[in-house]
Amino acid sequence: NLQQAISRTHNPLRPVVLTIGKISGGRAPNVISDQVKMWGTVRSLHPDTHKVLPAWIENIVANICGSYGAKYELNYRQGVPSVQNDPALTQLVESVSLEAWGSDRVCILPEPSLGAEDFSMYLKKVPGMMFRLGVGHKDKPNYPLHHPQFEVDESAIVTCVVTLAYAAYKYWHNRYLGH
Repeated sequence: NLQQAISRTHNPLRPVVLTIGKISGGRAPNVISDQVKMWGTVRSLHPDTHKVLPAWIENIVANICGSYGAKYELNYRQGVPSVQNDPALTQLVESVSLEAWGSDRVCILPEPSLGAEDFSMYLKKVPGMMFRLGVGHKDKPNYPLHHPQFEVDESAIVTCVVTLAYAAYKYWHNRYLGH
């Protein structure tokens, strides 16, 4: 099993998440299928870990198939890298958020997220940072981001605009006025 193999062969301090999210095969419930297709996703925080995953997965799949006399075809499409926030900009946004909103409205995440986000491609070109904005309702049920009933409390937009404007002002002020 690929997930067990990850836990036994990869550095536990460099997390890797492998999910097989779709499996399809066969035409009837009482006939053994001659082919099965699987689709999945892989996520890691470290670029060097991400680079070795295709060969590692192929090795595991080849060994499993070889032990059963089966053939395989692996189509690995490299996804987006993990988001790597610029430390100085992260500190700036953290500081202005705490100053503008207070510690009761700002939550500093203690660990990075393994979520996939194409914003990481921008960060390969220019320094930047990504933060999360709480957009849940106080007076009705809230659903996760990809849920069909997800709904944004639009009053949170003000919080975002003020935070970004204040961060831009502080960045400009620090850079050009030297304070």
